[in-house]
Amino acid sequence: MATPAPDLVAVKQRQQQMWASGDFSKVATSLVIVGEMLCEAVDLRAGWDVLDVACGSGNATLAAARRSCNVAGLDYVPALLERGRERATAERMEIEFVEGDAEALPFDDASFDVVLSTFGVMFAPNQPKAAAELLRVCRPGGKIGLANWTPEGQVGEIFRTTSQYAPPPPGPTPPTMWGSEEGLRALLGNGIGELSIERRHFVFRARSAEDWLALFREFFGPVKRTFEALDETGQKAYAADLLDVVGRHNRADDGTLATASEYLEVVATRR
Repeated sequence: MATPAPDLVAVKQRQQQMWASGDFSKVATSLVIVGEMLCEAVDLRAGWDVLDVACGSGNATLAAARRSCNVAGLDYVPALLERGRERATAERMEIEFVEGDAEALPFDDASFDVVLSTFGVMFAPNQPKAAAELLRVCRPGGKIGLANWTPEGQVGEIFRTTSQYAPPPPGPTPPTMWGSEEGLRALLGNGIGELSIERRHFVFRARSAEDWLALFREFFGPVKRTFEALDETGQKAYAADLLDVVGRHNRADDGTLATASEYLEVVATRR
């Protein structure tokens, strides 16, 4: 008997609820530097039209606006978009925040000079469809700039640890496919010409490993939902395994936490 096709719509609905369950902006605030560096890697120019896909609370969106671009940020979690609007208001920036789906972008073909995504589009369940949408809305000769966690890095290890306690539904390819050159070339295919990839590290910092865990347990949707689904014994085991991961990556020797998490900084040129 043939295996039934995965229900990616249902997967997406669960994902949306998961990301809305915490306040990811509390975690994302520490990642501001990634969006700034990506905008520099893409070499944005004032006046360009820029789209930030799966923008969350707007790190890369705001970074592009600070460079005098015309910017739209899209996400499917209304609460995160509201955080982005609050940040834009505080900085007196005109940014369009749009509720929408990375797999069905509500924009015309070739609408943007640059399409960005930092740790966002990589979580779309239908990866080929999301990649096709990035290509569709980017103008020929334009650029696609991405920051994607690698499977080998600390965050990739956290995902694997989490999947042992909350196995993902069958069907979707792991998000970290976007974190390898092979995966990127498979997804973007003949739609791109040049492809530049730099391996970079973001350092998560906290007063202690336990403080890091408390932050992720309360505000990072995938970790929060996993804890909520476990009994007390499972929660203790999961917490111990997460602390083991960050402990092995910790380079601080003063009791604090400073763990380097590898990601790919990607700049692709649209054919």
